[in-house]
Amino acid sequence: MKLDNSTLALLPTEKGVTGPTYDRDQISVGIVHFGVGGFHRAHQAMYIDALLEDGKAQDWGICGVGVMPADQRMKDALDAQDGLYTLILENPDGTRHVRVIGSIIEYRYAPDDPEGVIELLAAPSTRIVSMTITEGGYQIENAGEISVFGLVTEALSRRRDRGIASPTIASCDNIEGNGDIAREAFTGYADRAHPGLSDWMKEHTTFPNSMVDRITPVTTPDVIAGLSEQFGIEDRWPVVAEPFTSWALEDHFADGRPPLEDAGVLMVSDVTPYELMKLRLLNASHQGLCYFAYLAGYRLVHDAAADPLFADFLLAYMDSEATGTLKPVPGIDLPDYKRTLIERFANPGVRDTIARLCADSSDRIPKWLLPVIRANLASGDPIRLSAAIVASWARYAEGVDENGDPIKVVDQLADSLVPIAQSQKDNPLAFIENRSLFGDLADEPRFVEAYRWALDSLHADGARSTLEALRKEF
Repeated sequence: MKLDNSTLALLPTEKGVTGPTYDRDQISVGIVHFGVGGFHRAHQAMYIDALLEDGKAQDWGICGVGVMPADQRMKDALDAQDGLYTLILENPDGTRHVRVIGSIIEYRYAPDDPEGVIELLAAPSTRIVSMTITEGGYQIENAGEISVFGLVTEALSRRRDRGIASPTIASCDNIEGNGDIAREAFTGYADRAHPGLSDWMKEHTTFPNSMVDRITPVTTPDVIAGLSEQFGIEDRWPVVAEPFTSWALEDHFADGRPPLEDAGVLMVSDVTPYELMKLRLLNASHQGLCYFAYLAGYRLVHDAAADPLFADFLLAYMDSEATGTLKPVPGIDLPDYKRTLIERFANPGVRDTIARLCADSSDRIPKWLLPVIRANLASGDPIRLSAAIVASWARYAEGVDENGDPIKVVDQLADSLVPIAQSQKDNPLAFIENRSLFGDLADEPRFVEAYRWALDSLHADGARSTLEALRKEF
């Protein structure tokens, strides 16, 4: 059964599959989202779909917008299916929860019609502009007119000139202070492209910070085939995710919002404690797992997380080094959250890959792990496990595993990082002397000692032996 509007009534409900019972023709666009990938479709779009199902968000349908060449594929997939797609939640016990999501009612590829996208963004009905453009997507140096920043600031300029209220601009990326970073990027671009606009934005545009959380692996051909075989649904690009989901969002909107709290979103005055918890526990622990695991021969996250050696290492990092850098998190049982993280990583149904976690490390480690190290250097608290994680990245970045097989290092800085990493047998500090990534950490004796020990151990004894040596110190 090909998935589109005409087949919604034919979904195999007898197998537990659900889909929109609301009339999608009555939904209008209120949210324009840049970066419609797996995470957005497993997370924000799912929340809006839940509200639509309850009859609470008819004016808040989503129009996705792509600006990168790779986004053409998403447009083709969603256009063929009237914006519908299947969300598959993989439970640890092997069962699945399957729902067809209907909240994305339109998708536009900006290079095909930039003027149309700008006018959509400038329309009074568009009251939220949201984005998942990755941790490295907030650089404006090379951003052109057909970029998130170019399109949005041109639309804001028109809204100002026409006397139309500003929308909220909401970042949903894994960055500490993502709303603040978005504000800096958008106002900085506005200063360059539209003199005077940033002053209007500072008065009228809001940039709420948020914390988003749901493990969402890359969709594989096996997922597409399994959906067809088990449920008879032909979906060009379904999404797989874990059952756990969380979203904490500052309640700071310029022109209204849907009742997100009714869908389980935690609306807060300050998201900082929640985002620090997530970035320094979940995201940094992903980095703590992935390089050691890849070097030790693991390729799937759940296999590594089920190994007591790796689980013990992650819990020790969280307990002894990360937790002390957090602020009190209202309503959260931190010991339970940390225990649950290991269980989430070990969920065999998700089949997340080690390679996915290893990708784009130069965007991730500086934002998620290095703040923990700096905080603990300042306070005198332990940094030995965090330093070992950095060393595991440096060893992985050499591009060769412990069997001598090549590693494909996926990183925007790979062309410079790999040669630097390959030189560290002659200069053990070469990797961390990259001040654009590590600042002055190479000047910190306590960090350098712990880092050098771990890197030497990784070279001499391998990943597993290094973790076993560290475990004796837990």
